[in-house]
Amino acid sequence: MISYNENRTTALIDVAETFGLPEANGLFMEGFLESDHPAIPNIDAGYVFRKEQFRDVYGFLEDPDGDGFYIHGPTGCGKTSLIRQIAARLHWPVQDVTCHGRMELSDLVGQHTLVNGSMQFMYGPLANAVKHGHILILNEIDLVDPSELAGLNGILEGSPLIIASNGGEVITPHEKFRVVATANSNGAGDSSGLYQGVLRQNGAFMDRFSLLEATYPDEEIESFILAKSAGALPEELRQKMISVANEVRRIFIGEADSDISLSVTFSTRTLVRWARKTLRVRSPANPNAIEYALFRSLTARAEEEERIAIHQIAKDIFGDHWA
Repeated sequence: MISYNENRTTALIDVAETFGLPEANGLFMEGFLESDHPAIPNIDAGYVFRKEQFRDVYGFLEDPDGDGFYIHGPTGCGKTSLIRQIAARLHWPVQDVTCHGRMELSDLVGQHTLVNGSMQFMYGPLANAVKHGHILILNEIDLVDPSELAGLNGILEGSPLIIASNGGEVITPHEKFRVVATANSNGAGDSSGLYQGVLRQNGAFMDRFSLLEATYPDEEIESFILAKSAGALPEELRQKMISVANEVRRIFIGEADSDISLSVTFSTRTLVRWARKTLRVRSPANPNAIEYALFRSLTARAEEEERIAIHQIAKDIFGDHWA
């Protein structure tokens, strides 16, 4: 087992300069001095922060006021990356957990494990976050049995974490401990049928969270992202890719006037992948580079009918540029 120095020094971070938000000029946020702690996320230099979302996360991280923070929205809209990229720039360690239907509270707390011939208690992500002041991110939290999540109620309110399986160890929450949950639903279950396995969450548990509804980035932001990540691609083609992505998203979430239903959609990451792959395979010998890259980036994992529908949308939007 490798141990790391948790004696981190706090520091004031310039919001406007660090997060690219000039309207926040003169605003500072408490983070930490830069370190090589392995739980600090890597910075994505091309990430673009949206001031409305940042404002809510800023308020929570500065003073959670006894709450957790719950971000819900359609798949691929950047719920987790928002927190990770803020934490990366604040040099704030993150315990990142992907939840599932069989997850139990003990998976988060820790368990005894055989180490060098003897049993030792290995702290889980929740215990580490509580003890050392990390941000605990619970991704896809609405897949977990609500009865298991009820065990977090006291922790969210600031009560000590008591680990009965480790001799009744009591861990008082670090002042920098934060809990962030992400989900496709707002805790009331999934009425759209898009997200299998989503469960309606306990009302008392949900009452312990501040909520943020995340959406896909607007066209201006995605234009900026594509210009930075695939600037060698003509602007006209980049804009058409964004138009395709937005139309697919509208169909996916049921906002488009269409008889088509889709089980896959565009995240900004997928959009960037499409643009970059198009650049890599473009050549006179490959006149179908845009379609080929779309298949490799997204539609290879779609059902045949969905693939045909998405490619038809792209063909209609690209027109003569499609081939």
